Amino acid sequence: MPQLYDLTAPCFFGSEATLAFEVRRLGAQNVEVRDGRVSFQGDAALVAAANLNLRTAERVLLRLGCFPAATFDALFDGVYAIPWEELLPADAAFPVKGSSLSSKLSSVPACQSIVKKAVVKRLQAGHKVTVLPETGAVYKLRFALRKDTVEMYLDTSGDGLHKRGYRKNATLAPIKETLAAAIADIGRVRRDSLVQDPFCGSGTLVIEAAQKALNIAPGLHRHFAAEQFGFLDKSVWAEARRQAQAAVRMDAAFEGYGADIDPAAVALAAANAKLAGVGERCRFEVADVRTFAPARNATVLTNPPYGERLGDAEQAAVLAHALGLRWRFAPGEGLYAITADAAFEEHFGARATKRRKIYNGMIPCQLYMYFTPRAPHKGAPQGA
Repeated sequence: MPQLYDLTAPCFFGSEATLAFEVRRLGAQNVEVRDGRVSFQGDAALVAAANLNLRTAERVLLRLGCFPAATFDALFDGVYAIPWEELLPADAAFPVKGSSLSSKLSSVPACQSIVKKAVVKRLQAGHKVTVLPETGAVYKLRFALRKDTVEMYLDTSGDGLHKRGYRKNATLAPIKETLAAAIADIGRVRRDSLVQDPFCGSGTLVIEAAQKALNIAPGLHRHFAAEQFGFLDKSVWAEARRQAQAAVRMDAAFEGYGADIDPAAVALAAANAKLAGVGERCRFEVADVRTFAPARNATVLTNPPYGERLGDAEQAAVLAHALGLRWRFAPGEGLYAITADAAFEEHFGARATKRRKIYNGMIPCQLYMYFTPRAPHKGAPQGA
């Protein structure tokens, strides 16, 4: 029997149901949904597949232990009890990051120091060495201290999974790729979808919709920290990439269109789409939202300018109103707008069919959905 690992994938608040569906589709066991994360179990092959294929996860963490720690001694003892020498070689580099919430041990730097010291002592004893040079592969350690309980993790992803590799630059206050992917899923983007975005910025929503429709694994063109972990067979990564490449469906009928009033943003979006492998399926043009004409069968996914992207609430209201007018003039199949503007419905000129609270980083937003309710497609995640 292959070894099963306890895994946790953090995600944006509000996108947990989408991520849980993704995880189950990969064959994960014992899937558990909690606020801002999904926990599950799987073998080494799933560690690789999850990093390569999960569109809405921020990273994939290997959960190594959970224990109470109301004192520094308890924190040290709990960390020391983990068999680090079975995971980290003697030359491993192991930076420590963490967080503390509603706990007696409230100083994160102090907790980091204790965790680091405990791992050092355990590795020295386990490897029978006095010096740990930290010149080898990087094993990023993370701890989460909540209500005096510690969860200890090893980060298998390295850079966050939103870093697909195609967005070298971005416009001001861009939407993260993982959040854009969640919106594409909620918007039920399919292989034959037509997606439009009148405020495309650097093109993220259209590009993520295209990759979903063509089944291009988001991590296909990047590397992950766990590829250098000695306790994971390197062959699982080669096989996961082979399977992901074989699953690409370039014959899908998807089309994507983005527009923005900023010529620099349009040029950047086109360059990003090309790097993402969907340049031939996505077109971008300079245009004002006042001339926007949703196609009859289009799904509109958009992040209207607000806050940092505009800096003028009155102008944001004008743009939302213009979008509403154009939508009512030529309603497409569905419109999904994410914004922090609490008065968006008033400015848009219509109440949303549905709303979903979702976070863009630390910014609380609403996803306003305008469509004719219909039965969900077979196999769609609940709540999508």
